[in-house]
Amino acid sequence: MTTDRIVLKGLRARGRHGVLPAERELGQEFVVDATLFLDTRPAAAGDDLTKTVHYGELAEALVKVVEGEPVDLIETLAQRLADVCLESPLVSAARVSVHKPAAPIPLPFDDVVVTIERRRA
Repeated sequence: MTTDRIVLKGLRARGRHGVLPAERELGQEFVVDATLFLDTRPAAAGDDLTKTVHYGELAEALVKVVEGEPVDLIETLAQRLADVCLESPLVSAARVSVHKPAAPIPLPFDDVVVTIERRRA
């Protein structure tokens, strides 16, 4: 696997994901970390944005997923986000973490996180 990485960390968006009716009705903030694995040498050699991933456009695409169609599980949300990360043929693999800091847990906790890693087939 290529060792170069582009990391987008702490991307925040409001979504209506979860199994409880209140989660669907009220929504809550989700935080996304995405790591893309790719070879950045061609972009660096020519100082050429077209030979890498535009992280601003990636952020916008990921937020659309979080704000979009609700799902029950953050595992499903993570998979959808990973699919977006792998849309660029330059990306060989992606690691996505979905944080749900306001998960409906009746005990003190800091965060709930699901992390997945997907490779291009």
